[in-house]
Amino acid sequence: MIFVTGSTGLVGSHLLLELVRKGRNVRALKRPGSSPDEVKKVFSYYENEDGAEELFSRIEWVEGVLPCTDEIFAHLEDVEEIYHCAAMVSFNQKDRQKMMEVNIGGTESMLQLALEKKVKKFCFVSSVAAIGPMNGNEPVSEASFWKKTRNVSGYSVSKFKSEMEIWRAGAEGLNTVIVNPSVILGPGNWYRGAGRMFSTVEKGMPFYTSGITGFVDVRDVVNLMIILMDRNIFGQRFILNSENLPFKDIFSMIAKNLGKKSPYIKAGRLLTSVGWRMDYLGSKVFGRQNLITKETVKASLSKKYYSNKKITEALNWNFIPVAKSIEDVCKIYNNELKVQDFS
Repeated sequence: MIFVTGSTGLVGSHLLLELVRKGRNVRALKRPGSSPDEVKKVFSYYENEDGAEELFSRIEWVEGVLPCTDEIFAHLEDVEEIYHCAAMVSFNQKDRQKMMEVNIGGTESMLQLALEKKVKKFCFVSSVAAIGPMNGNEPVSEASFWKKTRNVSGYSVSKFKSEMEIWRAGAEGLNTVIVNPSVILGPGNWYRGAGRMFSTVEKGMPFYTSGITGFVDVRDVVNLMIILMDRNIFGQRFILNSENLPFKDIFSMIAKNLGKKSPYIKAGRLLTSVGWRMDYLGSKVFGRQNLITKETVKASLSKKYYSNKKITEALNWNFIPVAKSIEDVCKIYNNELKVQDFS
């Protein structure tokens, strides 16, 4: 039996699809009261209606909240492998404490349960945010040492400290492997995470920033996770990154595939600085969540390159090109818009 946390998220839902496609027995954790309908919708992106329904029916759903050990302990009966995909992603300062509890505490509790239940394998979905900065012009690699600075994001801290828990559990005898994806591209919730790029561009986005970062297809992420676990590659971490590209190129590719105008106004430090402050004031006045924060602005202006040499050499892997990823996601997005217009 395989146990998956974060099962209703982008990575979790695609991981469930690949696992059940391979005939694996899967038990998926979801929060009490949450609906797995988003997972079924993801299945429908890749399978016809009957096929998606049949594959979805193979999943055993259980409920629980992280960090919590008591209610999840019984769910790990007969579990041999755990894929820990659950995480809170926020760059809002007010979410920092909650994110630490969920990400670090949730990882710690899952590892403790895995050790107690003598689970054989544990895969942890981390992030390139948990890896150190570039050394001069050298791209970031798995050997890059993470450093806590004054401006480091809370999300980065939470993922780095979660990885420390993984290494500790590995030293106690648990077979663990860490994957560090860059920005993950894939279809799913269009108003959360990277999915929001597509809905934002579709509505019209004239601005672009000078930043550069790595991007990877969600299909590559989940398939590599499964391969690493199946081949018993443990005690290591792997950056999962297809290409390093400017945000302007990404937004332009999305705009082209959605039939929209490409961004044409460069948002430099002054404009973005004004932008996040105005958005902060707006959130206070109207009581809504921040759309832009100081941390997201910093990320949009930074230029970071990530090496995929370790994983490509270890598994002889060819990543899906980013242009292909965006083309595929935009086809799904356009189809959903047509269905909504028809209904």
